[in-house]
Amino acid sequence: MKITVRYFASIREAIGQGSEALDTSAATLGALRDELIARGGAHATSLARGKAVRMALNQTLSDESATLADGAEVAFFPPVTGG
Repeated sequence: MKITVRYFASIREAIGQGSEALDTSAATLGALRDELIARGGAHATSLARGKAVRMALNQTLSDESATLADGAEVAFFPPVTGG
């Protein structure tokens, strides 16, 4: 299926791009994260397991069990704090 992946803040800076169109066979956000980590390099470092990464599916904060569908928009970003 085709999806759009968007990267924000420090993840975008590390990966060097804000978004990409992607063909994936991942069924969930967690599986997509693992697929991106498997690319190695900046993807592996920025999205590594154990690293705090927030995810959104179609602009709704979601956990790793969220199911992907063709045409979905996925966003990865670091936790945000405010004050």
